This record gives sequence, C-alpha cells and structure tokens, in this order.
Amino acid sequence: MGAMGDELRLVSTDFDGTIHEEHAEAPIPLAFQERIASLQARGVRWVINTGREMQSLMETLGRSGASVRPDYLVLVEREIFANDRGHYVPVEPWNTRCHEDHARLFAGMAEAVPDLLEGLQSRHDAMFYDDPWSPLCAIARSVAQMDRIEAELVEFAASVSGLAVVRNDVYVRLSHAAYSKGTALAELQRLLGISPDETLAAGDHFNDLPMLLPRHARHLLVPSNGMPSVKEQVARHGGCISTERAGHAVATALLRWL
Repeated sequence: MGAMGDELRLVSTDFDGTIHEEHAEAPIPLAFQERIASLQARGVRWVINTGREMQSLMETLGRSGASVRPDYLVLVEREIFANDRGHYVPVEPWNTRCHEDHARLFAGMAEAVPDLLEGLQSRHDAMFYDDPWSPLCAIARSVAQMDRIEAELVEFAASVSGLAVVRNDVYVRLSHAAYSKGTALAELQRLLGISPDETLAAGDHFNDLPMLLPRHARHLLVPSNGMPSVKEQVARHGGCISTERAGHAVATALLRWL
C-alpha cells in the first residue's frame, strides 16, 4: 500500500463487512474509531462509501455506538453528502445531476422493465421489487441463484446504453454506469483537491470494485473476509490483502500514517 512516509488525506471505506460487522462484540472496532479520530484531527477526511441509504446507515451507526462521524457519505453507491455539524447535506451539483441522469435512463427503459421482470419471475423464485433508486431490484435465496439473476441482468444491460448492474452478495439493482462508488470518490477528490495518491480505499464486496482501482486510490485494502474477486483485483493492483477481518484490518492499515 505504499511507504509509511506517503501522505494520506482521504480514507474511503465501505461500511458492511469493511468497518462494520453486525453481530461482533464491537460492530465497529474501537481501534478503528481511535485511529480515524486521530487522522481526522490531522485534517484527513473520512468518507463512508456504501450501498445503504441514509436512514439505514444512520440507524446502524447509532446502534453501533460509534464515537466518530464521517466527514462525507456516499450513499446507494452514488449520492454524496457532506457533514455539516452532524447533519449530512447533499453535495451539489453532483446529486441533482445524478438524479436527473438516472431519471432519464430509467424513463427510457420503462417499457422494457415489465417484460424483463416477468421473465425473471418465471425463472427464479426470488424477491423482486422497485424502490426510489432502481426500477428493478432483487434479493435472491442464495449466492448461486443471484449469480444466475445477475447474468440475465448483465445481458439486458448490454442492450441499454448507460445501464449498469450493481450487486452486493444476494442483492442486486440497476444503476447509471456513470455513477458508482468509484466515480463518486473521484468527484469528492476533485472537490477537495485530493489526489488518488493521497487516498486509501477499503472494501470487501462486488459493489466496492469500482473504487478499488489505482485511478481512484493508490492505497487499496481488502479485509480477510473480502470476496475472492475483490482480493484478486486488489492484489493485481499491488494493494493489501489483510489477514484480519473488517474494521480490524482497516485499523491496522491506518497505523501506517500514525
């Protein structure tokens, strides 16, 4: 992940499985909280880059008893919010542009979605629904079933310009290809005047892959519980494959700059 003397100005962490584990004794390890707080005191910015939406993330952060608060949030893998004295406010014009681009994309494919959904329902005994962020979401009964559903959605997305499939474990949704954890991180870097060389990115699952690239962060990290494909990508780019789980792995990595 680079030499100890490298400057660090931005830490981008996924949430679930990367710094937070629901059933752990300390869902967000104290060592991680202490080290993030020390770095924030030095001016390092921390962003939670997650697939969760605001209410879900805030409730889970509250239940975890975390004493630290991120400077920024990237929610549903695309929307950016800044911490204004404990209140997270939209970062503009990014969020408005994001909403408009998704609205145009989804409106253009609206006639195709019912047939897509009917076909998926006929072949897979899974849960399908729509929400404010995607006209089609799915929760599968198993990873193998989601592999099959994802393959069909990827085939469909190839026929729609600008459409991407975003997966996390047994959950999947549709999104605009221009908006991801990676492009949101790049926008945040642009706004803050921070380069990828000054950025650490940590993640464990499929939807983290777009930010776990050298063009977004020089320092890449995946915890021991990360998915094999995530470990493979991070290793290919010279990143760190930790022997520790989740927040413990990130806490150890942050020692490089403390």
